[in-house]
Amino acid sequence: MPIRAVVWDVDDTLFDYANADTAGMRAHLTAEGQLDAFGTVERALARWRELTRVHWARFEAGVTDWEGQRRDRVRGFVDAALDDAAADAWFGRYLVHYEAAWSLFPDTVPTLDRLAAGYRHGVLSNSSLHNQDRKLRLLGVRDRFEAVLCAAELGVAKPAAAAFHAVCAELELAPHEVAYVGDQPDTDARGAVEAGLTGIWLDRAAQGGRPELLRVTGLDQLPALLAGDTRFGAPDTFR
Repeated sequence: MPIRAVVWDVDDTLFDYANADTAGMRAHLTAEGQLDAFGTVERALARWRELTRVHWARFEAGVTDWEGQRRDRVRGFVDAALDDAAADAWFGRYLVHYEAAWSLFPDTVPTLDRLAAGYRHGVLSNSSLHNQDRKLRLLGVRDRFEAVLCAAELGVAKPAAAAFHAVCAELELAPHEVAYVGDQPDTDARGAVEAGLTGIWLDRAAQGGRPELLRVTGLDQLPALLAGDTRFGAPDTFR
């Protein structure tokens, strides 16, 4: 049976998260007078991302809630025992700078346009609906997606099969009728495959090294891949 819907990751897939993260953190730490504590924005981001991984794992395990993991990231980052209000305020100021740097990748809208007539579209993100729905609206593409599902509300995150099955159920499609596109080879592509979807790794950096995965290096390659063109790593049986 052919693919009837494409479900998308958001950050570093449709939305240029890495550049926004860098520009936003630089502006925020400069405004807070905290950049010197890290030396460079790259070191600051490395620490921020490390804390994000640690506290996201705690959230996935049910040890903390969405707001709690965010507050604990802030406390660890500034190395201070901030109360909830102070941690929320710090994060809120960071968001102002981060959101000012938001942009879609140049290939996002052209690809959505090319696929609009042939496929239904949804989003599955390891974030919160508040964050991603607002982001997609501000970036002007929310109306492209029938469904937007996020881990914070689902209570389960990629690569768990239940997360992928939830978005399939929302679209009322079987997993084999859905393709999932994301920038993480394991969390996104492999997780989707193990849940019965067609997983596609968006490898923008052309890292390669995962021959078992369907892979594209730009979204402009997706229409041909979904149509059955095997030049981009799809097996001959792909339909």
